[in-house]
Amino acid sequence: MTTITTREARQISAANASGRPTALLVHGLWLLAESWDAWREHLEDAGYAVVVAEWPAEVADVEAARRDPSFFAGVGVGEVTDHLAEVAAALAVKPLLIGHSFGGLLVQRVADRGLAAATVAIDPAPFKGVLPLPLTTLKASFPVLGNPANRTRTVTLTFDEFRYGFANATTEDEARALYEAHHIAAPGRPLFQAATANFNPKAATRIDVKNPERGPLLVISGEKDTIVPRAIAHAAYRLQSRNAAVTEFVEIEGRGHSLTIDSGWVEVADAALAFAAQHVPQPVA
Repeated sequence: MTTITTREARQISAANASGRPTALLVHGLWLLAESWDAWREHLEDAGYAVVVAEWPAEVADVEAARRDPSFFAGVGVGEVTDHLAEVAAALAVKPLLIGHSFGGLLVQRVADRGLAAATVAIDPAPFKGVLPLPLTTLKASFPVLGNPANRTRTVTLTFDEFRYGFANATTEDEARALYEAHHIAAPGRPLFQAATANFNPKAATRIDVKNPERGPLLVISGEKDTIVPRAIAHAAYRLQSRNAAVTEFVEIEGRGHSLTIDSGWVEVADAALAFAAQHVPQPVA
Protein backbone atom coordinates (compact mmCIF):
# COMPACT_ATOMS: atom_id res chain seq x y z
CA MET A 1 0.00 0.00 0.00
CA THR A 2 1.36 3.42 -0.92
CA THR A 3 2.24 5.90 1.81
CA ILE A 4 2.18 8.89 -0.55
CA THR A 5 -0.38 11.44 0.63
CA THR A 6 -2.93 13.19 -1.54
CA ARG A 7 -1.01 16.45 -1.27
CA GLU A 8 2.26 14.77 -2.23
CA ALA A 9 0.59 12.93 -5.11
CA ARG A 10 -0.67 16.21 -6.59
CA GLN A 11 2.81 17.70 -6.39
CA ILE A 12 4.43 14.60 -7.89
CA SER A 13 1.98 14.63 -10.83
CA ALA A 14 2.63 18.31 -11.46
CA ALA A 15 6.40 17.83 -11.26
CA ASN A 16 6.35 14.87 -13.64
CA ALA A 17 4.18 16.75 -16.12
CA SER A 18 6.35 19.87 -16.00
CA GLY A 19 9.46 18.42 -17.61
CA ARG A 20 11.52 20.45 -15.16
CA PRO A 21 14.24 19.21 -12.84
CA THR A 22 12.63 18.50 -9.47
CA ALA A 23 13.59 19.45 -5.94
CA LEU A 24 12.30 17.33 -3.04
CA LEU A 25 12.33 19.21 0.28
CA VAL A 26 12.37 17.43 3.66
CA HIS A 27 11.86 19.14 7.01
CA GLY A 28 13.15 18.06 10.40
CA LEU A 29 11.83 17.92 13.94
CA TRP A 30 9.56 20.61 15.41
CA LEU A 31 8.52 21.81 11.94
CA LEU A 32 5.98 20.89 9.25
CA ALA A 33 6.10 20.79 5.45
CA GLU A 34 4.72 24.33 5.33
CA SER A 35 8.02 25.61 6.76
CA TRP A 36 9.36 25.29 3.17
CA ASP A 37 6.75 27.61 1.62
CA ALA A 38 9.21 30.42 0.86
CA TRP A 39 11.75 27.95 -0.51
CA ARG A 40 9.14 26.43 -2.80
CA GLU A 41 8.49 29.76 -4.49
CA HIS A 42 12.20 30.57 -4.72
CA LEU A 43 13.09 27.23 -6.29
CA GLU A 44 10.16 27.41 -8.70
CA ASP A 45 11.36 30.85 -9.80
CA ALA A 46 14.76 29.23 -10.43
CA GLY A 47 13.13 26.74 -12.78
CA TYR A 48 12.54 23.71 -10.56
CA ALA A 49 9.40 21.76 -9.96
CA VAL A 50 9.09 21.36 -6.21
CA VAL A 51 7.71 18.57 -4.07
CA VAL A 52 7.55 19.18 -0.32
CA ALA A 53 7.59 15.90 1.53
CA GLU A 54 5.56 15.12 4.62
CA TRP A 55 6.44 12.80 7.47
CA PRO A 56 4.08 9.85 8.14
CA ALA A 57 0.98 11.00 10.06
CA GLU A 58 1.74 14.68 9.34
CA VAL A 59 -1.19 17.08 9.65
CA ALA A 60 -2.03 19.94 7.33
CA ASP A 61 -0.84 22.96 9.28
CA VAL A 62 0.52 24.35 12.55
CA GLU A 63 -2.94 25.05 13.92
CA ALA A 64 -3.97 21.41 13.46
CA ALA A 65 -0.67 20.22 14.92
CA ARG A 66 -1.18 22.26 18.05
CA ARG A 67 -4.71 20.94 18.50
CA ASP A 68 -3.36 17.38 18.62
CA PRO A 69 0.31 17.47 19.70
CA SER A 70 0.53 13.66 19.85
CA PHE A 71 0.01 13.00 16.11
CA PHE A 72 3.73 12.35 15.47
CA ALA A 73 4.16 10.05 18.50
CA GLY A 74 6.29 7.01 17.75
CA VAL A 75 7.32 8.03 14.23
CA GLY A 76 10.90 6.95 13.61
CA VAL A 77 13.75 7.30 11.12
CA GLY A 78 13.04 4.06 9.26
CA GLU A 79 9.40 4.82 8.53
CA VAL A 80 10.18 8.34 7.33
CA THR A 81 13.06 7.14 5.14
CA ASP A 82 10.86 4.50 3.50
CA HIS A 83 8.16 7.08 2.83
CA LEU A 84 10.60 9.59 1.33
CA ALA A 85 12.13 6.90 -0.85
CA GLU A 86 8.67 6.09 -2.20
CA VAL A 87 8.10 9.76 -3.03
CA ALA A 88 11.50 10.09 -4.71
CA ALA A 89 10.98 6.90 -6.72
CA ALA A 90 7.61 8.21 -7.99
CA LEU A 91 9.29 11.17 -9.69
CA ALA A 92 10.06 10.96 -13.40
CA VAL A 93 13.62 12.19 -12.84
CA LYS A 94 15.91 11.79 -9.86
CA PRO A 95 15.35 14.85 -7.65
CA LEU A 96 17.62 17.33 -6.00
CA LEU A 97 17.14 16.38 -2.35
CA ILE A 98 17.25 19.18 0.21
CA GLY A 99 16.79 18.44 3.91
CA HIS A 100 17.21 20.36 7.14
CA SER A 101 18.17 18.95 10.55
CA PHE A 102 16.70 15.44 10.76
CA GLY A 103 15.59 16.08 7.21
CA GLY A 104 19.28 16.50 6.40
CA LEU A 105 19.96 13.03 7.76
CA LEU A 106 16.94 11.59 5.97
CA VAL A 107 17.92 12.91 2.53
CA GLN A 108 21.35 11.33 2.94
CA ARG A 109 19.65 8.01 3.65
CA VAL A 110 17.44 8.39 0.58
CA ALA A 111 20.49 9.26 -1.54
CA ASP A 112 22.10 6.09 -0.16
CA ARG A 113 19.34 4.20 -1.99
CA GLY A 114 20.46 5.70 -5.30
CA LEU A 115 17.44 8.00 -5.64
CA ALA A 116 19.09 11.44 -5.79
CA ALA A 117 20.47 13.58 -8.60
CA ALA A 118 22.28 15.50 -5.86
CA THR A 119 21.73 16.11 -2.16
CA VAL A 120 21.98 19.12 0.14
CA ALA A 121 22.01 18.34 3.88
CA ILE A 122 21.55 21.47 5.99
CA ASP A 123 22.69 21.23 9.63
CA PRO A 124 22.05 17.48 9.39
CA ALA A 125 21.33 15.30 12.39
CA PRO A 126 24.15 12.76 12.85
CA PHE A 127 24.16 9.33 11.26
CA LYS A 128 25.80 6.24 12.76
CA GLY A 129 29.56 6.80 12.87
CA VAL A 130 29.44 10.55 13.51
CA LEU A 131 31.17 10.73 16.89
CA PRO A 132 31.38 14.35 18.14
CA LEU A 133 28.89 15.17 20.89
CA PRO A 134 29.33 18.83 21.89
CA LEU A 135 27.89 20.13 25.15
CA THR A 136 25.58 22.48 23.26
CA THR A 137 24.02 19.46 21.51
CA LEU A 138 23.44 17.72 24.82
CA LYS A 139 21.81 20.85 26.26
CA ALA A 140 19.63 21.44 23.19
CA SER A 141 18.55 17.77 23.12
CA PHE A 142 17.90 17.43 26.86
CA PRO A 143 14.19 18.40 26.68
CA VAL A 144 13.70 15.12 24.79
CA LEU A 145 16.53 12.83 25.87
CA GLY A 146 16.25 13.83 29.52
CA ASN A 147 13.16 11.64 29.92
CA PRO A 148 13.22 8.05 28.52
CA ALA A 149 9.41 8.09 28.29
CA ASN A 150 9.75 10.61 25.45
CA ARG A 151 10.85 7.78 23.17
CA THR A 152 7.20 6.95 22.47
CA ARG A 153 5.62 10.39 22.68
CA THR A 154 6.00 13.90 21.34
CA VAL A 155 7.72 16.85 22.97
CA THR A 156 6.87 20.54 22.70
CA LEU A 157 9.70 22.96 23.39
CA THR A 158 9.27 25.99 25.60
CA PHE A 159 10.19 29.29 23.98
CA ASP A 160 13.48 29.38 25.90
CA GLU A 161 14.34 25.86 24.68
CA PHE A 162 13.47 26.83 21.11
CA ARG A 163 15.50 30.01 21.44
CA TYR A 164 18.57 28.06 22.54
CA GLY A 165 18.34 25.16 20.10
CA PHE A 166 16.88 26.86 17.02
CA ALA A 167 16.91 30.63 17.13
CA ASN A 168 19.99 31.59 19.15
CA ALA A 169 21.42 33.57 16.22
CA THR A 170 18.34 35.73 15.62
CA THR A 171 16.95 38.67 17.56
CA GLU A 172 14.55 37.79 20.35
CA ASP A 173 11.68 39.36 18.42
CA GLU A 174 12.40 37.20 15.38
CA ALA A 175 12.82 34.12 17.58
CA ARG A 176 9.38 34.69 19.08
CA ALA A 177 7.86 35.19 15.64
CA LEU A 178 9.43 31.94 14.39
CA TYR A 179 8.21 30.08 17.47
CA GLU A 180 4.66 31.30 16.95
CA ALA A 181 4.67 30.67 13.21
CA HIS A 182 6.37 27.27 12.99
CA HIS A 183 7.00 25.39 16.23
CA ILE A 184 5.03 22.19 16.82
CA ALA A 185 5.52 19.07 18.97
CA ALA A 186 8.07 16.57 17.62
CA PRO A 187 8.41 12.82 18.06
CA GLY A 188 11.10 11.83 20.55
CA ARG A 189 11.94 8.54 18.86
CA PRO A 190 14.27 9.90 16.13
CA LEU A 191 16.43 11.69 18.70
CA PHE A 192 16.76 8.52 20.75
CA GLN A 193 17.62 6.59 17.58
CA ALA A 194 20.38 9.07 16.74
CA ALA A 195 21.67 9.24 20.31
CA THR A 196 22.10 5.45 20.59
CA ALA A 197 23.20 4.75 17.01
CA ASN A 198 26.89 4.23 17.72
CA PHE A 199 26.03 1.46 20.19
CA ASN A 200 23.56 -0.29 17.89
CA PRO A 201 24.84 -2.43 14.97
CA LYS A 202 21.42 -2.19 13.32
CA ALA A 203 20.94 1.51 13.95
CA ALA A 204 18.16 3.17 11.98
CA THR A 205 20.51 6.04 11.13
CA ARG A 206 23.21 3.99 9.41
CA ILE A 207 24.49 5.06 5.97
CA ASP A 208 26.92 3.44 3.55
CA VAL A 209 29.16 6.45 2.98
CA LYS A 210 31.07 4.63 0.20
CA ASN A 211 27.96 3.74 -1.80
CA PRO A 212 28.79 4.68 -5.42
CA GLU A 213 25.09 5.29 -6.12
CA ARG A 214 24.87 8.14 -3.61
CA GLY A 215 25.53 11.03 -6.01
CA PRO A 216 26.94 14.50 -5.23
CA LEU A 217 26.45 15.82 -1.68
CA LEU A 218 26.73 19.25 -0.09
CA VAL A 219 26.72 19.63 3.70
CA ILE A 220 25.75 23.12 4.89
CA SER A 221 26.51 24.17 8.46
CA GLY A 222 25.32 27.23 10.35
CA GLU A 223 28.30 28.76 12.15
CA LYS A 224 26.35 29.39 15.37
CA ASP A 225 24.16 26.28 15.39
CA THR A 226 23.92 24.82 18.89
CA ILE A 227 21.97 21.62 18.29
CA VAL A 228 23.97 20.55 15.21
CA PRO A 229 27.18 22.56 15.57
CA ARG A 230 30.02 22.55 13.06
CA ALA A 231 31.76 19.63 14.78
CA ILE A 232 28.84 17.32 13.95
CA ALA A 233 28.18 18.63 10.44
CA HIS A 234 31.86 18.55 9.50
CA ALA A 235 32.30 15.03 10.90
CA ALA A 236 29.44 13.92 8.63
CA TYR A 237 31.19 15.64 5.72
CA ARG A 238 34.50 13.91 6.49
CA LEU A 239 32.85 10.48 6.56
CA GLN A 240 30.89 11.19 3.38
CA SER A 241 34.13 12.33 1.69
CA ARG A 242 35.04 8.64 1.47
CA ASN A 243 32.52 8.46 -1.38
CA ALA A 244 33.75 8.60 -4.97
CA ALA A 245 31.10 11.22 -5.76
CA VAL A 246 31.59 14.93 -5.14
CA THR A 247 31.27 15.89 -1.47
CA GLU A 248 31.43 19.54 -0.39
CA PHE A 249 31.09 21.53 2.84
CA VAL A 250 29.90 25.11 3.25
CA GLU A 251 29.63 27.06 6.49
CA ILE A 252 27.15 29.96 6.60
CA GLU A 253 28.52 32.65 8.89
CA GLY A 254 26.49 33.94 11.81
CA ARG A 255 23.62 31.50 11.38
CA GLY A 256 21.91 29.13 13.81
CA HIS A 257 19.65 26.10 13.38
CA SER A 258 16.76 28.26 12.16
CA LEU A 259 18.71 29.16 9.02
CA THR A 260 16.08 27.65 6.67
CA ILE A 261 13.16 29.60 8.16
CA ASP A 262 14.59 32.85 9.52
CA SER A 263 15.15 36.12 7.68
CA GLY A 264 18.41 34.92 6.10
CA TRP A 265 17.00 31.81 4.44
CA VAL A 266 17.66 33.05 0.89
CA GLU A 267 21.43 32.85 1.43
CA VAL A 268 21.07 29.17 2.31
CA ALA A 269 18.71 28.46 -0.59
CA ASP A 270 21.09 30.12 -3.01
CA ALA A 271 24.01 28.04 -1.70
CA ALA A 272 21.93 24.93 -2.41
CA LEU A 273 21.04 26.20 -5.90
CA ALA A 274 24.68 27.03 -6.68
CA PHE A 275 25.66 23.46 -5.82
CA ALA A 276 22.78 22.07 -7.85
CA ALA A 277 23.80 24.17 -10.84
CA GLN A 278 27.00 22.13 -11.03
CA HIS A 279 25.47 18.69 -10.54
CA VAL A 280 21.80 18.63 -11.63
CA PRO A 281 20.55 19.07 -15.23
CA GLN A 282 19.42 22.66 -15.30
CA PRO A 283 16.13 24.19 -16.46
CA VAL A 284 15.96 25.25 -20.10
CA ALA A 285 15.85 29.05 -20.29
